[in-house]
Amino acid sequence: MEVKGYTFPDDLYYDKNHFWARVEGDTVVMGTTDLTQKMAGEITFVDVPEEDDEVNQGKPFGSIESGKWVGRVYAVVSGEVIEGNEDLEDEPELINEDCYGKGWICKIKPEELEEELGNLLKGDDYLAWVEEEIAKNEPK
Repeated sequence: MEVKGYTFPDDLYYDKNHFWARVEGDTVVMGTTDLTQKMAGEITFVDVPEEDDEVNQGKPFGSIESGKWVGRVYAVVSGEVIEGNEDLEDEPELINEDCYGKGWICKIKPEELEEELGNLLKGDDYLAWVEEEIAKNEPK
């Protein structure tokens, strides 16, 4: 999907904190959206979670920073972090370059995957919500 120049892949789930989730077997890969990275500007720092960290859906567990902005990282699902993207420690700009690929933030072994996916948005539901978000953030 593309909305006003922002890209949102159809196969992902999204939360209302502007993070995405991709289910890969029994693992969830998460990252931040194209909207966030473009609005933030050049990403200069990412607080990458450690393996074995516990995260809870909708709760903050880290941060992303640019020259003009500091934002929290919110878990898209609850569970145990099985891998943090260590490449972001030296190359935080990967989020700007490829937020849905090489710029992923972490991989989580979810506790209640099916139940928690129901709390996320996908497809037309996400499209309607994100169009409103973009309109709210556009310069007047």
